[in-house]
This record gives sequence, structure tokens and C-alpha cells, in this order.
Amino acid sequence: MTQPKRARGGQAGKEGGHAGSKPDGQRGHENLHNSVDDALLLKRKSEEVLFQLNGRCIYLVGMMGSGKSTVGKILAEVLGYSFFDSDKLVEQAVGMPSVAQIFKVHSEAFFRDNESSVLRDLSSMRRLVVATGGGAVIRPVNWKNMKKGLSVWLDVPLEALARRIAKVGTASRPLLDQPSGDPYTMAFSKLSTLAEQRGDAYANADVRVSLEEIASKLGHDDVSKLTPIDIALESLHKIESFVVEDTAVADPQTESQAQRIHTL
Repeated sequence: MTQPKRARGGQAGKEGGHAGSKPDGQRGHENLHNSVDDALLLKRKSEEVLFQLNGRCIYLVGMMGSGKSTVGKILAEVLGYSFFDSDKLVEQAVGMPSVAQIFKVHSEAFFRDNESSVLRDLSSMRRLVVATGGGAVIRPVNWKNMKKGLSVWLDVPLEALARRIAKVGTASRPLLDQPSGDPYTMAFSKLSTLAEQRGDAYANADVRVSLEEIASKLGHDDVSKLTPIDIALESLHKIESFVVEDTAVADPQTESQAQRIHTL
């Protein structure tokens, strides 16, 4: 089914002609209208996907700064799921306020052990959206547990990630925190190394959501122009496609029914 074209609220002023071509009130009304349209599309798609998920958990994976928590909260809200951030759960479990402090006082290995324990516990539950830590993918045992649900890789260009992280600082990200140097350059260099180490692991995800592909479809030249709703909606479309195909493979007799649902 062809999806309605969605005008981007944040671009309305730029695409509407020269500055001052429309009164501020009219532009504001258009922005609100576009936001409502996006919310309705998101809710409609979530209702279709919810039926097909049958209670399966969703695990968001991706590099630090890729927006897993932001997108995860939106998905949880529209699906009626509960949201958990695995980093926060580890912090609570060990009684420390931040991942950075856990790394400093104990070690990365100590954090990873607790992270695996948290993911194991979550895997026994249903109807959850879980934002995982950037390095959760490096342990096969974590994949074993996440495969009990459905995994979604938020694939963000390294340049965009480095800009985001440089803007907010690296103090809360122990693998990136550096004593000196240009923040963007240092972040990009370290992210490149991590991406090389983890690229194959991220590719194990059931679903890949490429921000570059979303931006291209929406006519943007920069992924920074995407909204969290853009990314959440694309995630639901990709999840739906995966579940329909997975269902057809598992039970060929349901293939025609799954295809019919997919085109509604």
C-alpha cells in the first residue's frame, strides 16, 4: 500500500518560499498539522505491527548516541509496551549512578557481566522495548537472549554520531572520554574503531534501520533533519516486513494471510 507523503514540520518554513511569504500563524498551523499527521501514521502502523508481534520483545541495538532510548520510548508508547534502558538497569543493579563510574571503579568486564545478566532477565519477559548499550552486541550470549525477541539496528552515519557526541560531551561515555583534543575529531576516530570492531555484530540484528535511507526517501540531505518519529515509523515498517516474512517461512499456510495483512 502506498503510504501518504509526509511533509516535514521542521522544514515547512524553508520549503514554503521566501522568508515572510506566509504569516507566522499560518506556518505554525502547518507545522502542527504535519505533526498530527505523523502521529496518526505512527499510531496506525503500530496497531498493525502489534498484532503481528504477538507480545515479542523488541531490542534496539546500535552505536552509542544512535538514539536507541529516544526511539525506544516512542515505540513503547505507541505499542503499549514497557520501556527499559539496559544501561540504567545495570546502574541500579550495582548501585552506581553512571556507566562511566562503573568502568572507573570496577572494569568494562564487570559492566559487561552485569549487562548480560540484565539482558538474560529481560529475555524471559514479554511486551518490552529495550534500548541496549552500544557494546551489548559483542557477546554471543546476549544475542542468544535477544533472539528470543526481535532486534532492530539503528544504523547512523559515524559523522552524525560524532557531531551529536561532541555537542553534548563524552564524560558519560567511558569508551570515548579523552583528556584533550578536538571533541569531534576524537569522537569520530574512536567511533570508527568501535564500528570496525562491532560492524559484523550489529549486522546480526533481525532488522536494519538506516538513517541515510530514511533521509533519502524523505528528500533530506542530512540525517540530522530526521525526527525521532521518522525513525520510529521506519522501524515499524521494517519490523512489520520482517515479521511477515518470518511468519511465512515458519508456516507456509499462513503466507497468503500474512501478505493480506501486510497490504491493508
